Amino acid sequence: MTAYKSGDPTTLNRLYGRAKGKPLRAGQQDLVDHLLPQIAVPAEGPVTAERLFGFDRPLHFEIGFGGGEHMAARADMLPDHGFIGAEPFLNGVAQALVHVSGDPHLAGKGGTHPPLANVRIHHGDALEVLRRIPDGALSFVYLLHPDPWPKARHAKRRMMNDGPVDLIAAKLKPGGEFRFGTDHPIYLAHALMVMRRHRHQFEWLARTADDFLVRPGGWPETRYEAKARAQGHEVWYFRWRRR
Repeated sequence: MTAYKSGDPTTLNRLYGRAKGKPLRAGQQDLVDHLLPQIAVPAEGPVTAERLFGFDRPLHFEIGFGGGEHMAARADMLPDHGFIGAEPFLNGVAQALVHVSGDPHLAGKGGTHPPLANVRIHHGDALEVLRRIPDGALSFVYLLHPDPWPKARHAKRRMMNDGPVDLIAAKLKPGGEFRFGTDHPIYLAHALMVMRRHRHQFEWLARTADDFLVRPGGWPETRYEAKARAQGHEVWYFRWRRR
């Protein structure tokens, strides 16, 4: 995740956490070498639907997509929308490319859909790309099971903080949706505190407890959510609408 000066979404210090894990399988490495360059977010300049996909369409942005399960499922669900995902962990990028490719030999049961033409990937810092998206251009932003950084001295490293939330608010169109999921109680309390400070920008869409205790329809499960449930953790789901 990214550290920054609180309240300033343009000041980034460094990325924390692993950049790479175990060696990639041959098929994954081939996708990194050949598919990723074809669908990578441009390294410079504005990030727009027209530039990425050739014409205007609703844009979704996922911060730290992990293995890409949620992003790929949403992209398959909404083929007329454009999806941008950012992830600093190379192994996660490789797994997301497997989902995007739709190759059943690599993805097993998850590779039953055609290749996804409506996904673009950035291997690196999500906020660097988010800053280059025009204000009011996004329909959805997703932050699902981010690194919790549970120690108090590491709270500034959490993505759910004033600077990033201000940036997300700027990039979402009025009526656009910010979705957040976590199974970590410390992060939950921190996120609610932060979003309460931003209630002039966001309307919390929950009306009953089930609205944040039950995964909403159209919200595919991530591997981190499945792992959390297997460990007996409670999972919380939040939807906020940009005012």
